[in-house]
Amino acid sequence: MTMHVAAERGERRWAALAVFAGVLAMLALAATLAAPPARSQSESGGRFLGVASCAGSTCHGRMEADGTVVRQDELKLWQEPSTPGGAHSRAWAVLSNSRSRFIAANLGIGDPSRAGMCLGCHSDAAASRGTAPLADGVTCESCHGPAGGWIASHYAGVGTTADPGAEMREKHLANLRAGLRKLEDPVVRAGVCVDCHFGAAGEGQFVTHRIMAAGHPRISFELDLFSALQAHHSEDADYGWRKFGAPAARTDHVQMWAVGQATALERSLALFRSKRGTEGMFPEFVFLDCHSCHRRIYDQAKPVKTSMANPGRPGVPEGMPPYNDENLIMLSAASRLASPALAEQLAARSAAFHRAIATDRVSAVTAAARLGETVSALKAAFASRGFSGTDTFALVDAIAAKSVGARFTDYAGSSQAVMGIDTLLGAMVASGRITVGAAAGIRADIDRAYAAVKDPNAYRPADFQAALGRAVRAIQALR
Repeated sequence: MTMHVAAERGERRWAALAVFAGVLAMLALAATLAAPPARSQSESGGRFLGVASCAGSTCHGRMEADGTVVRQDELKLWQEPSTPGGAHSRAWAVLSNSRSRFIAANLGIGDPSRAGMCLGCHSDAAASRGTAPLADGVTCESCHGPAGGWIASHYAGVGTTADPGAEMREKHLANLRAGLRKLEDPVVRAGVCVDCHFGAAGEGQFVTHRIMAAGHPRISFELDLFSALQAHHSEDADYGWRKFGAPAARTDHVQMWAVGQATALERSLALFRSKRGTEGMFPEFVFLDCHSCHRRIYDQAKPVKTSMANPGRPGVPEGMPPYNDENLIMLSAASRLASPALAEQLAARSAAFHRAIATDRVSAVTAAARLGETVSALKAAFASRGFSGTDTFALVDAIAAKSVGARFTDYAGSSQAVMGIDTLLGAMVASGRITVGAAAGIRADIDRAYAAVKDPNAYRPADFQAALGRAVRAIQALR
């Protein structure tokens, strides 16, 4: 059983994100880790049954986690009123608060709790074609898929054969064939989550620069960390049998992190190439590095340089906003573990993409497509391999390497770095590579790195690099 490890990991990460105000603000308002993906709005045969179909005391509606196979208090966790674990249930409710009304007034869209611009991610109503109540927010079926085709088999008991483990596994596979989403697969999970936590082509599923200017929190996402915050289950032998076909099998958190980074960049590049890449005569600024423009302006005789050179962005002249490469930085750190050849290709094509941005949109779109091909290949490489404890330490080393650390010149990339280090530390604990006590001993170093990215307006690259360096050295000492 790994319930205690999972619980410690969730508590540790919640404590860390308590100081990460930017991400928590996004969780409170955008609040949809696996919100209804654009493709689900046109799925055939998927019928939403609503939260009530999961809420029986013999299913997921108990007040205590005393189920023999699953916890059975999952609904209570989904409804938890104060933590990120209950954020999905609050997704529609937040549209009626003062901040949401302020944003809606600035955008001129009327009542935000009824606006299509908001409901694509804040409620199941659009995906369910109106059958799911608005007030339910983002529900179980947003993550697991419309339950009409598989719920009867899902709640049927097991134990009718001499091999209940194999029976659980076969029932789960049958449910997947009937429409249950295979969220244990990092590629599937990332595809579900990224539509709202990064953006999609669908209506109401893309936070533009204009929406952020109206007051919406900046979108930020890291698949494994956010999965830990939203986990309403425990990974034990039953989970291993059901999801992976072996009682000792567990989620590979490093793989989940790496696939999430690749999926986010893949989606970013695809949207950049689409009509989402421009608004009117301007580029869509949400794709660009915020701090390249949002810096203090000094008008004085002695000039003050407010930017830092970034070796990962060749060919981008001073004064031209570069692409937001937060996920590209993480992917470059992880790519050599998956494929040295693809790592070289990633470096060459990312450099070409940055140079193309300084040329014209046609060149940038062409370069983005080529870079996207490499990213997709890397995602497949990550998804097809497991990551050992040695790999995890190697990734920590890679993120902290001088060539990568020099690229932490903006808030977005730095926030991804500290979330990545936290994810890798959690993976070391979950795998038994290091003890819970050893991880707790360096919690203060991780928290200092989080504090360095607590406030985008107070972000200082040198301070962050120093804080992250201390955290990394503390982890490396545990090798």
